[in-house]
Amino acid sequence: MLSRQFVRENPDVVRDAIRAKGVDDVDLDRLLEIDEEWRELKARGDDLRQERNEVSREIGELKQAGEDEAAEEAIERSSELKDELEDVEARADRLEDELEGALLEVPNVPDDSVPYGEGEADNVERYREGFDDLRIAPDDVVPHYDLGEDLDVLDFERGAKVAGGGFQFLKGDGARLEYALIQFMLDVHREQNYVDVFPPIPVNSASMRGTGQLPKFAEDAYRVGARQDDAYDDDDLWLLPTAEVPVTNMYRDEILLDDDLPVKHQAYSPNFRREAGEHGTETRGYVRVHQFNKVELVNFVRPENSDDRLEGLLEEAEEVLQRLELPYRVLTMCTGDMGFTQAKKYDIEVWAPADDMPEGPDVGGRWLEVSSVSNFEAFQARRAGLRYRPERHESAEYLHTLNGSGLAVPRVFVAILEYYQNEDGTVTVPEALRPYMDGQERIEGHEPVGESAVGAGEKE
Repeated sequence: MLSRQFVRENPDVVRDAIRAKGVDDVDLDRLLEIDEEWRELKARGDDLRQERNEVSREIGELKQAGEDEAAEEAIERSSELKDELEDVEARADRLEDELEGALLEVPNVPDDSVPYGEGEADNVERYREGFDDLRIAPDDVVPHYDLGEDLDVLDFERGAKVAGGGFQFLKGDGARLEYALIQFMLDVHREQNYVDVFPPIPVNSASMRGTGQLPKFAEDAYRVGARQDDAYDDDDLWLLPTAEVPVTNMYRDEILLDDDLPVKHQAYSPNFRREAGEHGTETRGYVRVHQFNKVELVNFVRPENSDDRLEGLLEEAEEVLQRLELPYRVLTMCTGDMGFTQAKKYDIEVWAPADDMPEGPDVGGRWLEVSSVSNFEAFQARRAGLRYRPERHESAEYLHTLNGSGLAVPRVFVAILEYYQNEDGTVTVPEALRPYMDGQERIEGHEPVGESAVGAGEKE
């Protein structure tokens, strides 16, 4: 959230940010009007309190002087001031609530270094890694959704049966590969001095608001025990859409010490997203699903260090792909594709070679986003009350928050099935993962269970 003072003093900057991020439901003029009226009411309240204090002193003096009639007039005036003050304060409180609600709808201001653009076509590619020495691929790489079913390591049909579309079973070596990736990622980031956190899966509305998921993106979240469109309060629960939410809110409304910073936490969690706002996107396979595993990296830093920490966080996330020897690229996100809460964001996209996409690399295939590495500056900190004290005798200040996936597991899983695919339909296990799979070098598949195992009920 931006501060009232910043919005008040920099309306043109805020207006440009609203336009640059493509936010079309913010009435900045109305917000500024509310702020001006609120400040006038606060000033009027101060004047009324001062006048009432003066009248109270007069009452005592008049009574002491025996001027009872004048004292009664002063008492009557004091009562009038009390009633007016109550009306002014009540109106100011209502306006303050309205102002706070309006400020929650205003996006963060992009950093000056962020390229201007309207959408993903305007993102800027910084560099690619791993394309100089590609492994030899089969002549026709089988897409992961077909190969996964052929090997019986992915089961979308049964997942949909028990939970609905967008859910799946991982079976046998597929489940082992998923577990291996999670533990491998956690180990890599422990080497980078991350402290593990295992967060709660349900999070309350206050936490969702603190990181920016509410009120803007309520339709994409899974709500617990209530209708999606019911009014919610701070104690209502949601299934976490990302571990960013509970981990960032660990220190909500607390003051950290300068000696504590930087704080670097990592957290594995399952994540749940309805993807209600995603239209026209591919839903086939294990790329865009409603439940997925992810390792999240969350940093709390001094404001002057957040730019450098963003670059460090990017390198820490990239290391996972480098050790897995998976080709990828890094994008600087433009203003229109950066997101509501970020001041600056990089995306890491791994290469999946099976499905050719127009925007894919010239060697074929497509890009899959596996991490968004973001600097929120003080935007989340102000929403969540995250502060630190530079010196023990100094006032507390808002710190800066950053986070990035380290990484989103399903899309790395997809990239492995496609990039490490062999001509015989097996999949080579990346060397970095073999210690996590008891030395297993290949995924060769399993015999199916049920009628399909004896040739009945097979797909045409």
